[in-house]
Amino acid sequence: MSQTLDVKNPRTGEVDYHIQAQSAQEVTDHAARLRTAQSEWFLRGMAARGAVLNALADALGAHSKAIIAALEIDTGRRKIAGQEVMGVIGSLRGWAAMAPTLLPEMPWVQGRMKPNFKHQNDYVPYSLVGVISPWNFPMTLSFIDAIPALMAGACVMIKPSEVTPRFADAVMPAIKEAGLSDILTFVQGDGRTGAALVDVVDNVCFTGSVATGRKVAVKAAENLIPANLELGGKDPMIILPSANMDEAARLALRACVLATGQACQSIERVYVPRDHHDDFVKRITAEAKTAKLNYPDINDGHIGPFIFDQQAGLVEAQIKDAIKNGATLHTGGKVLRHGGGYWMAPTVLSGVTHDMEIMREETFGPVIPVMAYDTVDEAITLANDTEFGLSAAVYGGSIDEAREVASRIDAGAISLMDGALTGQYFEAGKQSFKNSGLGPSRMGANGFLRFFRQKAYIANTTTPLTLEAFAE
Repeated sequence: MSQTLDVKNPRTGEVDYHIQAQSAQEVTDHAARLRTAQSEWFLRGMAARGAVLNALADALGAHSKAIIAALEIDTGRRKIAGQEVMGVIGSLRGWAAMAPTLLPEMPWVQGRMKPNFKHQNDYVPYSLVGVISPWNFPMTLSFIDAIPALMAGACVMIKPSEVTPRFADAVMPAIKEAGLSDILTFVQGDGRTGAALVDVVDNVCFTGSVATGRKVAVKAAENLIPANLELGGKDPMIILPSANMDEAARLALRACVLATGQACQSIERVYVPRDHHDDFVKRITAEAKTAKLNYPDINDGHIGPFIFDQQAGLVEAQIKDAIKNGATLHTGGKVLRHGGGYWMAPTVLSGVTHDMEIMREETFGPVIPVMAYDTVDEAITLANDTEFGLSAAVYGGSIDEAREVASRIDAGAISLMDGALTGQYFEAGKQSFKNSGLGPSRMGANGFLRFFRQKAYIANTTTPLTLEAFAE
């Protein structure tokens, strides 16, 4: 029996939406329906699938006003909501154009050791791909895996976060209009619905916390299916002595607090040369004080509310722990209640150490902890002193200088002369290091090929051997 789940508006704190959590049986029924249509979808061929994805892009554009309005309520921010929708439309068109060039050539290859044999490879898509997406970028992270899977010839079931489910209901009419209802669907619900999804798919993609990612990985392993996991981060930024400190301060502010810091690729640790430390802290504190909450007018300001109200308490607890253990608070630092929502102004901390939670645990809030270093070697050691390895940033006097330092950082993507670029640039293949994830890259050719199994045809060009050939 379906369960009704309450959904809060992050700007007002009020329950103003409800979803019906899909039961395990309902998820199973959806999976059966999708699987029935998958063979025909695959047999259409790459060009025809690309045309349908372009039709979905057109339909999303036609329904964009309603989808953006739903995303705006889901997340409490307007401009980024619009960027999410336009980004998905662009991704649909991009994958439709690019995917046909990504499958390798598949000629017959003559054997080296036994020239009378030859082989040819084929690529067969997984029938049903499951996507479990988080609440911070609800639409982007629902479609980042779904689009290449669809293009590969799979059908897709998406379970969005129960914290931000409104957009999915707004997207479904566009899916129907594009003729994809039998290939692509959303199932609403909580963790139980997500667990049911993992039980019925052939390949699962999950974005979220390390703790939940481990559960998904275990469940996937039990079911002997691949798990593509993008998990938490504690991304460092190293500012080199050659950097322009004015520009570095402005960059660090944006990279740390954009989207209220509620992004996997947000910078959460800033390392500054000791000789520049005090001056840098003054500069970034001044910059932070110019940032405004987008309250009461959503069209005016830089910082939205915490999307998930429980996150506000976790961030505040990390700040209090840091101050208790000797850190200095320069601005921000307190959870504010406006209109029933939870907010926090950009928060600058100095005097932080790696013994503090603020430098070790994922924060997911608009916090900028600044730590001094004496040598670049020390900065690299500090940057690598973490269980995470999602991404990082290096800012110095030149790209070449930053690139040299970046080669020594244990993370999957390093922004050079900028920060948090993986939220803006999607073409570079990358994988998560350490506890930040598992599986092939979401980007580039691997982002497409991970939805295929490789199949081999092995042919004998001469008379087959008889048993006598293997006699002792």
